[in-house]
Amino acid sequence: MTKRQQRRDFMKLTAAASTGFFAASGGELKASTSANEVIRWACVGVGGKGTSDSNDAARHGEIVAICDIDDGNLNKAADKWPKAKKFHDYRKMFEEAADSFDGVTVSTPDHNHAPAAALALKAKKHTFTQKPLTHTIQEARHLGELAKEAGVQTQMGNQGTASSNLRRSAALLRAGVVGAVKEVHVWTNRPVWPQGGGRPTDTPAIPEHIHWPEFLGPAKHRPYHPSYTPFKWRGWWDFGTGALGDMACHTLNMPFMGLDLFDPTSVVAETSGHNKETYPAKCKITFEFPAYKGREALTMYWYDGGEKPDRSLFPKRSQFKDKNGKEIVADTKAYARLLNTGSLVVGDKGSFFSPGDYGQDARHTGVLRGDDFTLIGDIDQEVEFPESPGHFTELANAIKGGPAPISNFPNYAGPLTETILLGNLAVYADGKKIEWDAKNMVPTNAPEVAHIVRKEYHNGYNI
Repeated sequence: MTKRQQRRDFMKLTAAASTGFFAASGGELKASTSANEVIRWACVGVGGKGTSDSNDAARHGEIVAICDIDDGNLNKAADKWPKAKKFHDYRKMFEEAADSFDGVTVSTPDHNHAPAAALALKAKKHTFTQKPLTHTIQEARHLGELAKEAGVQTQMGNQGTASSNLRRSAALLRAGVVGAVKEVHVWTNRPVWPQGGGRPTDTPAIPEHIHWPEFLGPAKHRPYHPSYTPFKWRGWWDFGTGALGDMACHTLNMPFMGLDLFDPTSVVAETSGHNKETYPAKCKITFEFPAYKGREALTMYWYDGGEKPDRSLFPKRSQFKDKNGKEIVADTKAYARLLNTGSLVVGDKGSFFSPGDYGQDARHTGVLRGDDFTLIGDIDQEVEFPESPGHFTELANAIKGGPAPISNFPNYAGPLTETILLGNLAVYADGKKIEWDAKNMVPTNAPEVAHIVRKEYHNGYNI
């Protein structure tokens, strides 16, 4: 494939996400808000990451409804937006106030993402949902389908997608900067919450400020315990998606965009062992991808809980240099931080190294070449990529008639989430290689993990 063809394919991918139509469904987008009109937002989850998400929505419109299971979070948000209607149950928010808002932000624990976002899409509301898009693979595909049907603007909260450096890095990979890619390595410093333990046996009283049934949402009932909320829910199978779900939408984002990492054919995990209550303390997951549109078949490795790629894949500390030969990193602590989290793409002409969570580190991102694996920074090769006005701004502009966000549900966020969450099937199987039929979303040799693909909903919730 020529560099011209690779650039054209990249532009097709980004253009597909930026058109006013979804070609696959043939449906037009919902008539956008006028450029002079204020976007009215309802925010589901206004604590934790929901704090910054609702603040972003407020900077791009007006907050008219807020929902949270924690009265402390809800009251803090109400102090900022006293005219907003308050709710603990997002279903009631849609029942009582849907006519008052144009868009919805969903910033809840993972297990509530799809039920809340599905309500928004069925009501034809523009929808922003935190990463990972959903709790299960089937939910990710379903939300993409609902978004096509609704014809509204959508975006997932993996903010690095809007980074010019991430987009440029992806374009460089498409332009063949490291030749034919053989391997992709992605690693994280997560989990930074408890994982690997069993279910609590004590049953403390539910604090007055916590609305426990609304936290559980579609999950099977269990007694309240502070081991679940706030934040610690990420490590539990019923509520979160573990270290992989938490961070891969960020750290895998650049290689995914640059290499079209859709529809793996198999996945297998090596873990520290787990009891199927919480995710394991650490794991390494191996994904096999088939050849795709000129890209050769490749293998991707995911590492968490302190696991990392083999040290021989990286340059020595003293060999980080820019294109003029000037040393970039000179001390051991800085080098350790550089390898704390990131991605490495290994090709037959070199390796592309992107440290950090978001693929945004322009200073260090570069190619490892030669027998000494010297890092060559500040690559001066010119490539085409669409600039972004900013992550949430991209969504707000789209609602007012601009190009759709790159990380929209049908074309990008949904497929990225499907790829990532496939790894959790292998984690659950703990050592068994899962053969995957992506078209039909079926683990062909492992019916015992089918409930991780399509889950059961409880307490009157559904998608």
